[in-house]
Amino acid sequence: MEIRCAKPQDVDAIASLEAACFPQAEAATRKSIADRVKAYPNHFFLLWDGDQLVSFVNGLVTDHPDLTDEMYEKADMHQEDGAWQMIFGVDTDPHRRKQGLAGKVLEKFIDAAQAEGRQGVVLTCKDRLVHYYAKFGFVDEGISDSTHGDVVWHQMRLTFNRKK
Repeated sequence: MEIRCAKPQDVDAIASLEAACFPQAEAATRKSIADRVKAYPNHFFLLWDGDQLVSFVNGLVTDHPDLTDEMYEKADMHQEDGAWQMIFGVDTDPHRRKQGLAGKVLEKFIDAAQAEGRQGVVLTCKDRLVHYYAKFGFVDEGISDSTHGDVVWHQMRLTFNRKK
C-alpha cells in the first residue's frame, strides 16, 4: 500500500470514493474535488492498494480557527502558510472499513501538519465518530456552527504542543 498526495488524474477515483462514503447532501461534487486538488494537492493524502483508492483525507489550510461551511466549496480560501489544517473528509471504501486504513492516512496527515508548523488540525464529525477521533488526540469542542448537508456536526480540534 502507498500513501501519496493527489494528482489531477486522481479526481475521478476520489469523486467515486467520496460518493460511496457520504450521502449526496454531504458528499463533495466532482467539480469541488477537482478544484481542491488543483488548489492544494499536498493537503490531499490518498491511500492506494495497487491501483485501487481505498482511503483518503483532505482539507485546506487557513488562519481561521474554525471549520466553516464556506470552506467546503471555496478552494481559494486555502492559505498555504495558515495556522490550522482543516479536514473535510476521512473517506474509506465501505468494503475496506475496520482495517485501520483511515487511521494510517489520518496519522500521516496529522504528522505532515505538525511538521509544517501548524497550530493543529480541525475537523467536524457526527456524534457517533467523536470517540474515534478522540483516539488520535482530538478534543470535542461541542456542536459546530456548520450545517453542511443539514447535519449536526461536532467540531474537534487537535492542538500541537509547539516548542519555542
